[in-house]
Amino acid sequence: MVSYSNHKDDVVKRLRRIEGQVRGLQRMVESDTYCIDVLTQVTATTRALQSFALQLMEEHLATCVSGAVAEGGEEATIKLKEANEAIARLVRS
Repeated sequence: MVSYSNHKDDVVKRLRRIEGQVRGLQRMVESDTYCIDVLTQVTATTRALQSFALQLMEEHLATCVSGAVAEGGEEATIKLKEANEAIARLVRS
């Protein structure tokens, strides 16, 4: 089971809003919108994705990782390594 199973509809709605922002960027470029205005929207879209990623990571740590750690063993080691690698990717992006 994934950490967002209980509120998948909310997660999908959030992603659809972000998708709308990306489509808005495409429309801005197609209509020759001023570069700074496009960049402002790029920043907003990037922050929306970052916020989504952080929420997903928080939920993953609170459910999947904490559950594996509570059980211990090899699965805990794997989940902690995965989480560490995912956090590293988020920080680098």
